[in-house]
Amino acid sequence: MLLIPAIDLKDGKCVRLRQGRMDDETVFGDDPVAVAGRWHDAGARRLHLVDLNGAFAGEPVNGEAIRAIAAAYPDLPIQVGGGIRDERTIAGYLDAGVSWCIIGTQAVTEPAFVARACRAFADNIIVGLDAKEGQVAINGWAVVTDHRVEDLARRFERDGVSAIVYTDIGRDGMLTGPNVEATARLAEAVAVPVIASGGITSLEDVRALAAVADRGIMGAITGRAIYEGTLDFAEGQRIADALAGAGSSD
Repeated sequence: MLLIPAIDLKDGKCVRLRQGRMDDETVFGDDPVAVAGRWHDAGARRLHLVDLNGAFAGEPVNGEAIRAIAAAYPDLPIQVGGGIRDERTIAGYLDAGVSWCIIGTQAVTEPAFVARACRAFADNIIVGLDAKEGQVAINGWAVVTDHRVEDLARRFERDGVSAIVYTDIGRDGMLTGPNVEATARLAEAVAVPVIASGGITSLEDVRALAAVADRGIMGAITGRAIYEGTLDFAEGQRIADALAGAGSSD
């Protein structure tokens, strides 16, 4: 199971939000390339980049920083989300060296877009499903829909996505631990790999997820914990490898 450092970009800086609220941020760095280098040097095998401004604007806003990270660390696979609403944006990111584009809000509001993207960019599309009590939320988590996360996941599995990033909104940025059981249930509901996100705080949380990784959890995204020091990234990856088998970036 991969432990995947998150770099959330807002106004060109690296931040973390609490439960997705743009007005409740903590700045962890003003040089995104340097922050990426920190995790590269710590042995990360994948990075998770989010254009927070883009998620609200509906188009890339921090694309320059994302392209700079991809150029600086071409050996480090990168997945990017936030503001990806058309094929042109996907093509631009892939041309810049990004490995996977994450479709979030657009996947829910226009599901056919996912199918088109999977046909045009096979093996490069991930869907991000953010849920509150099992219901999918969109538009930067501002709107909770009537869609059940498992139902949408099965649809996008049929479309051919490479993976699903599952975020428990109630846990994200709160340092309260991941929703292990909900993540495992989703992973069992689909055949494509699931990447857990939200609430990973400590080595114990890594152990808990790694213990059920064989149910279909291929990775876990961590943000605030590795910046505030409650989770040692390198040790967490070592533990994940030991418990779940050495991971792969593919």
